[in-house]
Amino acid sequence: MSSSHVKTWYGLIATVGGAGLIGKAPGTVGTAVAFICLLVMRGIPPLLLLGVIVLGTIASDRYAKATGEEDPGEVVIDEVAGFWVSVFALPATYAFIAFFLFRVVDILKPFPVNKMEKLPGGVGIMADDLCGGIIVNLLMRGLHWFFFTGGFEQIRGLMGF
Repeated sequence: MSSSHVKTWYGLIATVGGAGLIGKAPGTVGTAVAFICLLVMRGIPPLLLLGVIVLGTIASDRYAKATGEEDPGEVVIDEVAGFWVSVFALPATYAFIAFFLFRVVDILKPFPVNKMEKLPGGVGIMADDLCGGIIVNLLMRGLHWFFFTGGFEQIRGLMGF
């Protein structure tokens, strides 16, 4: 990694202002930045999320090509977008558990996340985290239904308990 690439517009976006260069776990740092932004902004406006996805894809593609790496570790805009997808349209109180679930999914890369990262360039860099975010969002919605809106009672009733 060349520091000259970080100082470009695409480097600043791809590394989230250099946050991806902090510590030995850049994905966790990127997710933490996304978590803090979520709390400060009290939610993520849909247009901001869309902008991060589009600009993140372009910037990460350009950064990967400039560094000659397929998926540079310091690129963390994908974690920001993926985490924001994981909590999209959910109560802010779910962000803490979503943070941990998102990190688990991002590290383990279950199907179909593992297939998404094989896509070329910036699309692949972003797609696996976006897919992981969708999985976590659906899981969070399932947990919400089960524990807080009568899902457990519905299943109990169906099973005749």
